[in-house]
Amino acid sequence: MIKFGTDGWRGVIGEDFTFDNIRIISQAIAAYLKQERGKKVVVGYDTRFLSREFAFTAASVLAANGIKVDVSDQVVPTPVVSFNALYNKYDLGIMITASHNPSKFNGLKIKTKEGGAADKSLTDKVEKLLYRTKPKILKLGEAERKRLLREKDFTTEYKDFLRSFVNTKKIKKMKLKILIDLMYGAGGTFAEEIVSSKSLKIDYLHNENNPSFGGIHPEPVEENLKELIFKVKKEKYAFGVALDGDGDRLALIDEKGNFIGAQLLLPLLAIHMVEKKKAKGGIGKTVVGSNLIDEVAIFLGASCFETPVGFKYISNLFKDNLIFIGGEEAGGIGFKGYIPERDGTVSLLMVLEMMAYQNKPLVEIIKEFYKKFSKWFYARSSIPLRKVNKKIGDLKLPSHLLGKKVERINRLDGTKLITKESWLMFRKSGTEPVVRVYTEAKTRKQRDALLELGKKAIYAL
Repeated sequence: MIKFGTDGWRGVIGEDFTFDNIRIISQAIAAYLKQERGKKVVVGYDTRFLSREFAFTAASVLAANGIKVDVSDQVVPTPVVSFNALYNKYDLGIMITASHNPSKFNGLKIKTKEGGAADKSLTDKVEKLLYRTKPKILKLGEAERKRLLREKDFTTEYKDFLRSFVNTKKIKKMKLKILIDLMYGAGGTFAEEIVSSKSLKIDYLHNENNPSFGGIHPEPVEENLKELIFKVKKEKYAFGVALDGDGDRLALIDEKGNFIGAQLLLPLLAIHMVEKKKAKGGIGKTVVGSNLIDEVAIFLGASCFETPVGFKYISNLFKDNLIFIGGEEAGGIGFKGYIPERDGTVSLLMVLEMMAYQNKPLVEIIKEFYKKFSKWFYARSSIPLRKVNKKIGDLKLPSHLLGKKVERINRLDGTKLITKESWLMFRKSGTEPVVRVYTEAKTRKQRDALLELGKKAIYAL
C-alpha cells in the first residue's frame, strides 16, 4: 500500500517498494502536476540499493506524461534536490531515498517548488490520484530524443551558493582537522570542497559505496557512531561529524567523545545567527524538541514555534517568514535565506562559522553556553510495533512522574506528559514501524528513570 508518512513514502525493497509501485506513484504525481499546470521536475537519488534505477523509472513515467524531467547524473543528498527545485524553478522535486531507515527500505520524498518538504495537503492530493490511471511508460532513449529527459549536474550551483552563505574566508583561517562519517550515505564532500585549506583538514569515515550501510541504520544517533567516537578521541580530531543516509541531518562528536545532537546545536546556532549574522524572527522546533530551545528563545527575545514531528511543518514556518532557524530532534536544522529545508552540510558550515567567529574550540563554546543556560538531559528509545499489542491510545497515563505532578498533557503529536522539571512522551513513528519514547529531565538519573518508566508502559500494552 502506498501511503505518505512523516517524510515521504517508504517501503521494504521488493515487497512494498517495487518498480510497479514506483510507476503507480509517479503516474499519480504526473496527474497532480497536470492539475497544477506543472511541466518540469528534478529527480535525485541516494546510495541505497537500486536507487538510481528507481529514479529513472519514475522519470520514464513522468516523461511519458509529457513532463520534462532532469535526473541527477550522480548520487546527491536530498538538499541538493530541494535547492534546485527552488533556485532553478522546477515545479516539483523527487528524491529517491529512505533517509535513515535500515538498508532493506527505500522511499520517495516530494519537494515543492519552494524547496521545502511536501506537506500533508499536497501528499493527500497525490494519494487521491493513485490507481486512477494505468501508468504510462516511455523508454529512456526515446524520452531523451524527445527532449523530455536528461541527466544533469545539480551540484555546481549548490556549492556556489553555499560559498556565499557562510564566511568561508574566516573559516579557512582556522587551524583544525575534523572527521566526517558519511555512514555510507549520500552526504558527499561538499564541505571539503568549500572550506578546506592548508590549515583546515577534513578526513572521512565510511565514504565508500555499501548499500547495506555496514549493518547499521544510517542515522546519526550515538549508538551508531562508536567508530567515529573512537577515532575522534584516538586521532585527536577537533570534532567529528556524522551525516545521515541522505545528507540532510547531522550530529557532532566533540574532541572528548561526547555526542552533540540538534537539541544543543539548534540553540547554539540560533545565538550565533542573532549575534553575528543579525538574524531576526522566531525559532521553530517540533514537539519533541528540548526545553533548552525555549530557554534560548526567551534569552534572544524570539518567539518559539512548536510543531508536530516532521520537517514539513518547520518548512511551512520558513515559508511564512516566521522563523530564522528551525529544527527537529533527529538532527535536521534549516536556516532563513537558504531553502525552507534541513541540510547537514549547511549545518556543519554554520558550526564552523560559529567557531571561526568566536575563535574557540567547540568544547569551550559549549562550556560557556552552559554557564548561561540550564543543562537538560535528553533521550529517545524505539520499540518495534510487533512488541506492542494494543494502540498507544490505550496507555494508562500517570498523574505523577517520579513523584512530580503532571502539570499538563500535550497531544499535538502523540502524548507528552509535562512536569515543571521534566517530560515524557509517547509517539508512533511516521517513518518506521516503531513506537518512540522520548524524555528530558534536569539530571541523567531522572532522565534514565523516566525512559525506563516509559518503556515499561509501552511493553505493558
